[in-house]
Amino acid sequence: MTMRAEVRRRFLALSLTSQARLLTAIPLVGINLIGVLLVTVLALFVIPLPVDIDADWIAFNAVVIVSLAWPVAVFGHWWAFRQIEPIVGWLEARRTPTDDEKLTLLAVPRKAFAFHARGWLLGVITFMLLNAWRLGWAGAWSVGQIVLIAGICASALAYLVAERLIRPLASVALRDGVPDRMRLRTVVTRTMFAWALGTAAPVVGLVMVGTRLLTDDTTATVNEIARTLIVIALIALVIGGVMIALAGRATSDPVRQLRLGLAQLERGDLDVHLPIYDGTEIGVLQSGFNDMAAGLRERERMRDIFGRHVGDDVARAALEGGVRLRGEARHVGVLFTDVIGSTTLATEREPGEVVMLLNRFFEIVIDVVHQHGGWINKFEGDAALAVWGVPTEVDDLEQKVLHAARELGRRLQAELPEVPAGIGVTAGEVVAGNVGVAERYEYTLIGDPVVEASRLSEVAKKFPGRVVANAALLDAAGLEADAWVRKNPVRPRGRVAETVIAVTRD
Repeated sequence: MTMRAEVRRRFLALSLTSQARLLTAIPLVGINLIGVLLVTVLALFVIPLPVDIDADWIAFNAVVIVSLAWPVAVFGHWWAFRQIEPIVGWLEARRTPTDDEKLTLLAVPRKAFAFHARGWLLGVITFMLLNAWRLGWAGAWSVGQIVLIAGICASALAYLVAERLIRPLASVALRDGVPDRMRLRTVVTRTMFAWALGTAAPVVGLVMVGTRLLTDDTTATVNEIARTLIVIALIALVIGGVMIALAGRATSDPVRQLRLGLAQLERGDLDVHLPIYDGTEIGVLQSGFNDMAAGLRERERMRDIFGRHVGDDVARAALEGGVRLRGEARHVGVLFTDVIGSTTLATEREPGEVVMLLNRFFEIVIDVVHQHGGWINKFEGDAALAVWGVPTEVDDLEQKVLHAARELGRRLQAELPEVPAGIGVTAGEVVAGNVGVAERYEYTLIGDPVVEASRLSEVAKKFPGRVVANAALLDAAGLEADAWVRKNPVRPRGRVAETVIAVTRD
């Protein structure tokens, strides 16, 4: 096992409280050690002071730093642990945090910055007062400026580190959305902190050097000034570039996730949910994306349910164009199929078996009809009405209706012989549209072809193939007409005129 794996194993073995305290203590100590190191480097090697410094001055300030470090560290850890207690509470309870607990979590970066800023400001005042008696006020002011530069860096770094550390927790806390009362941290704020750390702090150092030159202080040599300018310029270039890159990455990462999420939606994959971990406007954007995706999923679910009742084409037309309670004359193809001997089927078999057989029957009907460009307008007990040509037009309508009827007859006899059914097919003019009232309506067809298809399905029960079509369809069916044979005219039940029919050759 590698050292890294062993450290990870031991860390995960700790309680959540211990993990949270460890993750809080290490950055807190590290950030302030960086600040102290920066003060030391700037004072000894970079920014020349107005007076010469000696070993006694260095030892004195080292004692001051060590003396202040312990009480500040103790108080800092006490303060930090108080901030994380509410967060650890809902984590250990494995529950969804309240809005107040979410706000507490999202306020951690702002509080971390404020805490470090106040602490380092107190350090500026303390070091100025303690160095005034030895260096004079001019020297004390220079020391104060050095501590101020380190304080700016430490405070800005604390904000950025805290914002990064809470991301995993924020993704859990904000899974169901952002609080309504959330005080937004803006992307501009994040960028300004990166600017303060990478640019403002070095520029303050340059201002100090410029001020020294304006005062005509001769204690600093040209070489010292040149070294100072070069070092500060390099710090600004390197640290400034790194911080701007990190701030840009903090913004670009969630934006990239949004782009990938949108790409999924464009591909029709609505099962997408982005983790919300950003406390800026981007977090609100992530939450809004999830709400939009949830709305699309709900719309698709409703369209699917609606389509199962009225057909996909009707559902799509209603969703896109709204509901209009009126009809239109259309040329349509109609297929009607009805189970033969359904009463006997119901009396001789168990109810559960009857339902199973009917479901299998309708499954075959739906599959064949959809494969041939039609849709199921309605189920009527043990019968089904399929339609072509509404609400969208269908090319080669007669050919598709006849082929669907022939294929349906073949499949029912091959796959479900225990449920025989008659199939009637015709085509003609109907009035199609929504009938009812705005609160309850139905897309239906009104016209002679619907009645004729139903009557032809009764006639079909007398033929071996159990499929009968109005022979007039053959004239427009192309090559499909070769698979049918015309028969003598019949007068279906309830019809006045006779109808020339056709049956399948096989």
